[in-house]
Amino acid sequence: MANQPDPKFPTFSALYTHLLTLPPPLLPPGKSTSPTLTSSIAALSLHPTLETAFHILNNDLPSAHFLVRHMQSPPAYEGMFLHGILHRIEGDYDNARAWYGNVSDSEVFQKTWPGGKDEALGFIARVEGLKKSGDSSEEEEELGKRSLEEIKEVVEWCKEKFGEQRMQDASGAWVKPDEANRQMAEEMVSGGEGFRKF
Repeated sequence: MANQPDPKFPTFSALYTHLLTLPPPLLPPGKSTSPTLTSSIAALSLHPTLETAFHILNNDLPSAHFLVRHMQSPPAYEGMFLHGILHRIEGDYDNARAWYGNVSDSEVFQKTWPGGKDEALGFIARVEGLKKSGDSSEEEEELGKRSLEEIKEVVEWCKEKFGEQRMQDASGAWVKPDEANRQMAEEMVSGGEGFRKF
């Protein structure tokens, strides 16, 4: 039997509205904001990019990472972009910069960051500086708002592109990496080649 939506959050809109009331994901959270929402998010059976974004909004980075690992090659630019956002939030800034660089020519990235790659990388640098300084201030509030806006832009893009209806089979959204990307990922994960971790 398929997952049934949580009665408290039976629709995309109901759950999304609730997620937007949570503290914005900015710095490494340590744990999800509301662990009970993980099953509520999964039960909606959304397109994997939307499910990923919802997990990110809940600071459930392991669930989000599980999904984006199936969308880390073109043409899954939305999943690749979310992969970068996830790494930014978990404090893996070099990896975040690499993912942002990989998608900087995509439509979803350009819509989200009209100032282009330099503006986005500047944002990552500011978040990294905040984490290093440990200073909780107006800067954190401002960056938190921008982090939330970035995620909302990607959600709106994905909602428009993929819809908010249930997906009975999400395998059509998965991207099989070409041989070069597969080999590169294998070397980075198990061969000690480079900083990038998947």
